Amino acid sequence: MEELKHDEENIKEIVDRTLTFWVDNELNQLPCDIDKEMLAPDHPDEEWKFWIPVTSTITDTELKEFESETGFAFPEDFKVFLKHKHFYELQISEVSFCSLPVSSWKFSLREMMFETYPREFLFDKGYVPFALYSDWGLLCFDTHNNNAVVLWDHEDENSFEFQYPTFYKLLTEISKA
Repeated sequence: MEELKHDEENIKEIVDRTLTFWVDNELNQLPCDIDKEMLAPDHPDEEWKFWIPVTSTITDTELKEFESETGFAFPEDFKVFLKHKHFYELQISEVSFCSLPVSSWKFSLREMMFETYPREFLFDKGYVPFALYSDWGLLCFDTHNNNAVVLWDHEDENSFEFQYPTFYKLLTEISKA
């Protein structure tokens, strides 16, 4: 229990540090509509809009419903990540995490899991994508191996390379880079 609390604090610190860097360096802008809760104040309403990360509104109940709907139970450390902040972009090292806007976080996760590449390449084989890795492929949870993190090479549909034993280990390692 103490270890989970420590992991939770570290996950939040890594996410906060990275998002603060994005905002401080004005990397937090996109040419699209931004949820009103996430629209940065004091910025002109131009084609490119600034967004700000906000405290997540994702509840345990919503996560359970989403897990039931998709047929996949997220690892606990990933749930901590999901319930911490809403953001449009989060890139740490070579890893670009799935967008988690307030109004469409389920849509974004569903799209990453089922529509980025054909289901039969990943999800139907027991690999659940959650992030892009550089221009190489996707990071996925491996349901055959206690949800370890694997790298799927988009140029070889059968290439699944073990990366980290847990989502937490992934975050802590890539945040050092």
